[in-house]
Amino acid sequence: MYVKNRMTKDPYTIQADAPITEVIELMRVKNLKRIPVLDGERVVGILTDGDIQKVSPTKATALSVFEINYLLAKTTVRDAMTKKVVTISPEDILEEAAVLMRANRISSLPVVDGTKLVGIITESDIFDAFLDLLGARDIGTRLVIEADDKPGILSDVANTVSEYGANINHIAAYRREEDRRSDVVIRVNTLDSEPMIQSLEEKGYKVLSVTKNRN
Repeated sequence: MYVKNRMTKDPYTIQADAPITEVIELMRVKNLKRIPVLDGERVVGILTDGDIQKVSPTKATALSVFEINYLLAKTTVRDAMTKKVVTISPEDILEEAAVLMRANRISSLPVVDGTKLVGIITESDIFDAFLDLLGARDIGTRLVIEADDKPGILSDVANTVSEYGANINHIAAYRREEDRRSDVVIRVNTLDSEPMIQSLEEKGYKVLSVTKNRN
């Protein structure tokens, strides 16, 4: 799965020299938590709620409303934005976006094609992709099967599922380094999974959990 498949295309942007009051209003009206900052068409930063708080007077200030508005009007987006902006290409894989976010402790990445901003991808987009990859919202049965980490296991499990006229819609494997075994997570497109589970257990597999999604 590529970044371009999950990003928000053509996101709202703000110019670096715009007054901070302009972006505050834009983020309020559009309910935005972050916004890429441009100088012309080039990405030069990103502005978040936290960045705005840093340049805004505190509630304990003795300044009047008029003084506060005057100071904010003289503050530009460039003064408040995070200048060290990490970007990603729309052709990069989604895992790379997740790695960059974790490594840099950030919650979003502007998506740049060459020098042009084409989108933004956030941690919420990553979470949604993860749920879709595991089929968390799909009707069916989710099985967690303990299996030896050796060739042919996935094929054997798939063949067992097919014997009961079911399909594996989603699959993932989590390797346990301590005992060289794996927890294989499969989601099958049936709620009638009991005969299938019995057959797997007869073959020596340990079914650790069964979850059915009827919605």
